[in-house]
Amino acid sequence: MKLRMNSLRDHLREPVNSITHGVGAIAALVAFILLLFEAASGGSLSQTIAFSMFGLSMVLLYTSSSLYHALQVKEKTLKFLQKLDHSMIYVLIAGTYTPICLLVLDGSWKWGLFTTVWGLAVIGIIKKFLWMGAPRWLSTAFYLGMGWMAVLLFPTLVEKLPLAFIIWIVIGGLAYSIGAVIYGIKKPNPIPNWFGFHEIWHLFVMAGTFSHFWAIYYYLPGYAG
Repeated sequence: MKLRMNSLRDHLREPVNSITHGVGAIAALVAFILLLFEAASGGSLSQTIAFSMFGLSMVLLYTSSSLYHALQVKEKTLKFLQKLDHSMIYVLIAGTYTPICLLVLDGSWKWGLFTTVWGLAVIGIIKKFLWMGAPRWLSTAFYLGMGWMAVLLFPTLVEKLPLAFIIWIVIGGLAYSIGAVIYGIKKPNPIPNWFGFHEIWHLFVMAGTFSHFWAIYYYLPGYAG
């Protein structure tokens, strides 16, 4: 088993991380296509835009993550890929909010929240590119803060959407949050450098993405914006 894993390391910089999010990238592409087909089969322009932005954000996150953890490249290129990988987390968070903003919310909430989450995503990306060495807790707090702003929407979501949608969104939020805490404190770390805290975090991220994809894909097509 050890020889097999070492052989993988000859080809992949971080085998488990690159494989899990490589699978995630393929799944994200399939999800993106499903969202596009759903929007094309009678959806409004708002739905097409919202589903496209959400689907693309999934593809970007998992593709950039897989490439960063897989490629054995020069240090300068690796640092750029790391910044891109971390930046796409902000893009996915904002992308996940987008269908809710454009299809469910009304009035000032609709464009106010849309502008806020994408503005925060831009700030987060700039922070990553200018200050990649920021304390781990700061990035973790930023991710969690952006994600859990959604509690402000709960009264509206409960009023307008099925309970099952809320449950899937909460499950996804909890999965992301547990994963973010594991990433922040670096525990548990059962098999360092092979299947440690980082790999566990990746699995929680995938679970969170699936939960939010299912909520949006299954419950939002009837909302025209």
